[in-house]
Formats: sequence, structure tokens, C-alpha cells
Amino acid sequence: MIWGFPGVLLFMLGEGIDQGFLSAYLSDQGVSLHSIAMLFTVRGVAVGVASWLSGALSDLWGPRRVMWVGSVIWAVFQVLFLTVALPTLDFSLLVISFALRGFGFPLFAFAFLTWLTAVTPEQRLGRAVGWFYFCYVGGLLVFGALSASVLVPWLGTFPTLWFALLCMVSGCLMTLLLVRETSAPAGAEKPLAVLFGSVAILWRNWKVGVGAVVRCICSSAYDAYPVLMPIFFTQTIGFSLAEWLRLSFVMCATTMVCNLIFGAVGDRIGWRRTIAWFGGVGCAVTLLLLYYVPLLAGQQYALALLAAALNGAPAAAYAPLSALVPALAPGHRGQAMGALNLGAGASMLVGPAVVAVFFPLVGMSGVVWIFAGLYLLSAVLVAFLKPS
Repeated sequence: MIWGFPGVLLFMLGEGIDQGFLSAYLSDQGVSLHSIAMLFTVRGVAVGVASWLSGALSDLWGPRRVMWVGSVIWAVFQVLFLTVALPTLDFSLLVISFALRGFGFPLFAFAFLTWLTAVTPEQRLGRAVGWFYFCYVGGLLVFGALSASVLVPWLGTFPTLWFALLCMVSGCLMTLLLVRETSAPAGAEKPLAVLFGSVAILWRNWKVGVGAVVRCICSSAYDAYPVLMPIFFTQTIGFSLAEWLRLSFVMCATTMVCNLIFGAVGDRIGWRRTIAWFGGVGCAVTLLLLYYVPLLAGQQYALALLAAALNGAPAAAYAPLSALVPALAPGHRGQAMGALNLGAGASMLVGPAVVAVFFPLVGMSGVVWIFAGLYLLSAVLVAFLKPS
């Protein structure tokens, strides 16, 4: 499976290159902020649906075929996005091409994760999942942003976006042509049974349902960060936008590296203990530090960087969840991964929704405490996720 890891990194680098500048580019071209928000919202729904389908379809077709489908979808709609939608700024075409491109990458990445959990020996599964998230986060949030910061000033917007397609094709071919693992065949269930089963397993196996809730919680605060944190650090604390972006980079880079550490820690001391103490409790404490340290210290950038790094580290401790939840349903690993990925997709709606509902009522500090409480709740819920 080893060629799949750099392949996932390259594929996700292609997906992540435009994350830091596309909204600003569209705004400069006269697209309204409301339309840009709608564009990303529709894409979030597509990503959530595809994340759920990745596990179910891997049970049905086998993960390799699902990865091919995701790759073709991504490439076709990236070309449509670049050749028609962006040059004309036709909003309907922007929505269709951008959203359906977003439908492609979870099919590729999470089908590979499903494949990985199916074939890796249990005693090494935490480390394998840690390497997956190292490549996933590294491509999407770290190297994608770094590549864009270099290429956009040098080449311009459109050549950079074509370079993203080259990265995606390279990652796809590296993974699907060089990975030789063949011991994860497709399931024998009927299509409707497979698709319904990936939802029904949430209540048929209540532990998998709880695991999906924990997965939703672990990402929800980070999905709310783009709404909350730029405003907090630039308007309340007084940092520049560039300084906030560096803080965000430090946070994501720390998460990327710590995925390797906590994958190994989970194999050594237990997946549940790692998720509960380092993930749930760790994220609750460091989220409060990320908020209160700059609030009390003011424009002390070194302290803010330290708080950002500390907040990025425990997020990686949730990585063993992708090893734990399939172990709760050994006969239906693909369905369990589909349920887990459904939780990941739901966080893209839950995180911003918590902000939208509670920010007018309790303000920034109240929202931070709500997310800290949710992290602590996830630590309690993990205690119930003991494989039979």
C-alpha cells in the first residue's frame, strides 16, 4: 500500500491549492460575498455526501474502482471549471463544476482509507491511519497553501489551477497503478442494501453511531475556524491577515506531523485512551488557550504562535478513530467507514451552524466554551466504544 500515501498527498495537494485564494479571486472579479458563500456551502454538501458514499461504494465495487471514479469526476469538472466556468463567471456553472469537483476527492481519499483499514494488521492500524492523515492534511492544508503562495505570484491564477490538475493526475496514477494490494474485494451485498446499510448501521450498531458523532465533534470546531478566527485575530487582537494565515499554517502543520505521533501512540497505549485524553480533553484545553492567551496577552505574536501549535497537536489524536470504528463492525468495515465519513461531512455543516445560532446569543467566548464542551463530551462518548 505504500505508494498510496504519496499518491494521496499529491491528489490532496491538487485539491488544496485553491483553498486559500479562490474566494478572494472571485471577489476581485465582482462575485458577491453571498454568492461565494453559497458556492462553498453547496460544495460542502457535495463533499459530505461523497464522504458517506466512499465507504458504502467501496463495499459494493471495491475501493480501487471507487478511487478511479472519484479521480475521473475531479478531473472532468476541474477542466470544466477552468475552461468555461471561471472565464465566464457564470454562477450556475461555477456551482456545478466546483461542487462536483468537490464530490470527487472524498471518493478517492476515503476509499483509500477504507482500503487501508481493511488490509492493515490491527497492531499497526493506528500508525497506518496516522500516515494517511499526515498525507491528507499535508496535501489539503499545508503543501497546497505553500504551493499557492509560491505559484500564484510567479505564474498567475489560471496556470496555478492547471498545476493542481497535474498534481491530482500524478497522485491518482501513482496510487492506482503502483499499489498492488488485492486482498480487499468488493462485498457481495446488493447495491441498495449496501447504500442503506451505511446509514442503517448508525442505529443497527449503536457504537458505530456514537463513533460518527465523535467524528463530527472532532472536526466541527475546525470547520468553524474560517468563520470565527480570522475575525477574532484581526479585529479583536489586531493581527494582520498575513499573521493570521501564518498562525493557521502553524496549526495545520502541527496537526499533520502529530498524526504520525498519535497513530503510534494509539497502537501503544490503546486507541480509545488516545482519542479520549489526548484528543477530547487535549482539544478542549488547547482551544481555550488559543482564545484566552491572545485575549489576555494582546499582540504577543510568539505566544499566539505557541497557542496555535498547541491547538493543532491534539486534533491529530482523533486519527485512531478511523481504526477504532471499523473494528466495532468487523463484518461491515466499509459501512462503518461510510458512517464515520458521514460524521466528518456533517461537521462541515455543524461547525458553522453552531456559530450562526449561538454567536448572537453568547458571543465569541460563549461559542468557544460550547466547542470546548463538545470536545469533553466526545471524550466521554469514546469510553463506550469498546469492541465486542
